[in-house]
Amino acid sequence: MKHLQVAVGIIRNASKQIFLAQRAATSYMANKWEFPGGKIEAGESAEQGLIRELQEETGIEVTEARPIGHADHSYDDLRVTLHFFLVEGWKGEPWGKEGQPQRWVDQHALVAEEFPPANHQLIARLIAGEL
Repeated sequence: MKHLQVAVGIIRNASKQIFLAQRAATSYMANKWEFPGGKIEAGESAEQGLIRELQEETGIEVTEARPIGHADHSYDDLRVTLHFFLVEGWKGEPWGKEGQPQRWVDQHALVAEEFPPANHQLIARLIAGEL
């Protein structure tokens, strides 16, 4: 079974809103909402992968990110380990550089079912105000 290591950025502004992107209709878990991020490349740390992926996907330059845990999830044909970072400092304004729909959502208004299952535990922590 293929195992992916993925860096995930929870981009949160001073108003406790979180930046989300929507997965492409042709992708795995199509049309689900997600926190921006992507595969960690060989030789990269999780934080290096996060910084690169957020620049590529949202156009921001991360200036402050802290690790807030990880999640392992197995799908039928794939295992993923998500490395979550809370991103509260950046330069620029995030936007969907790859043409994907995006939006800001109040942290307490997140809906776990709108996300891939591997994110559900983290979303519960965010809604509960633990982060």
